[in-house]
Amino acid sequence: MSESKHNAGVKAVTLGERPSGRSIAEMVAADAEEKAAKARRLMEAGVTIFRPDTCVIDAEVEVAPGTVIEPFVQLLGTTRVGAGCRIRSFSVVENCTLGENVLIRQSCVLADSAIESGAKIGPFSHLRPGSEIGEDAHVGNFVETKKARLGKGAKANHLAYLGDAEVGEGSNIGAGVITCNYDGVNKHRTTIGKGVFVGSDSTLVAPITLEDGAYIGAGSCITRNVPAGSLAVGRARQITKEGWAAARRARKKDQP
Repeated sequence: MSESKHNAGVKAVTLGERPSGRSIAEMVAADAEEKAAKARRLMEAGVTIFRPDTCVIDAEVEVAPGTVIEPFVQLLGTTRVGAGCRIRSFSVVENCTLGENVLIRQSCVLADSAIESGAKIGPFSHLRPGSEIGEDAHVGNFVETKKARLGKGAKANHLAYLGDAEVGEGSNIGAGVITCNYDGVNKHRTTIGKGVFVGSDSTLVAPITLEDGAYIGAGSCITRNVPAGSLAVGRARQITKEGWAAARRARKKDQP
């Protein structure tokens, strides 16, 4: 029987759309029954769902055989999941397309995005609408993307914000990197070429382009385009005053 026939007559609970004569409790019970039936059909088709009673899988979601869904996962809207994926606990995936062998680690939130085969996301990643994660790319813990495209094998593994950005194949985005895409009025784009290394705690002030093979020194604020194969460093020169800290503590100690 087709999915549409299975779902005939059952509608997800939506506040303000409750049919007259049916209590909220009745609507919730009907929705839970339909979700359980959806999970059973997926498992019969070759999808592994641990603790299906804890998962929320909407009627229009499609999951290919061989995928594993851990407890407390939500697959919402028109999400499509390819074969051999693993979606770990507490992740919420809404209106997304996942290729084959994608790993979504714990506690990720993904919306209106596309993840290509072999990519790894999370834990604690946030993919906002318009994100496109390329084949074998990595988006790690506490990384947020919005209208960002990561090419094949690109990595942003720690504590980064990539908004309105293009990251080329094989590029590495260090911890704490931010694309400064908003000037208070308009959004601007950051373009990062192939094989670029962006050092930790750097800010890229858009609009800006880092050409193929560029290298950005850690802690830099980059405001101008960087040519291919170049090193760009934009930070204050370090000043070291030997003995300053000890002298200050001594003065403080002598004060009444």
